[in-house]
Amino acid sequence: MRGTLMLIWILIICLSQVAVQCQYYSKSLPYHPKPVKVTNLHFFFHETLGSENPTAVVIAQANIPSNHNNSSVPFATLYALDDPLKIGPEHDSEVIGNAQGLAVLAGTNTTDAVMYVDFAFTTGKFKGSSLSIFSRNPIQEIEREVAVIGGRGQFKMATGFALLKAYFINSTNVINEYNVTVIHY
Repeated sequence: MRGTLMLIWILIICLSQVAVQCQYYSKSLPYHPKPVKVTNLHFFFHETLGSENPTAVVIAQANIPSNHNNSSVPFATLYALDDPLKIGPEHDSEVIGNAQGLAVLAGTNTTDAVMYVDFAFTTGKFKGSSLSIFSRNPIQEIEREVAVIGGRGQFKMATGFALLKAYFINSTNVINEYNVTVIHY
């Protein structure tokens, strides 16, 4: 018992000395935030459904006996997206990037999608940069707003919003106009 007590005291003394002998290996520097930038972007999101080369594909669909939202696409349908981003609404307009992600129809009484999409820019000033959007998207509305929650490259620490406007819609093609305001460093 006496040997155990002596060992505990030696251990306590050694541990207290370790804390005294420690040093930080770096210096604390004052925080100097980078200036905040505001960038406005304008582009068109081209989506092709159900054709020979679709850019949005159903990857899962719930086995629901009735269509609760009276839509051509039922509640709980999950899409994978790889849509081109273009300068203009024309089919042959220059591609400046692509939007990759998932969208799930999440409204039981409305046709609302929840989208998780990365907008990557492949040409121009923002080549190699991307914006992340995670937001509810009421797709039946002509004009809507979604949230920008992050980014990479020149859009590090991005926040902001995108105003979407339906430019063209038919049974196989959707073209949305995006006006994006991004706050970043």
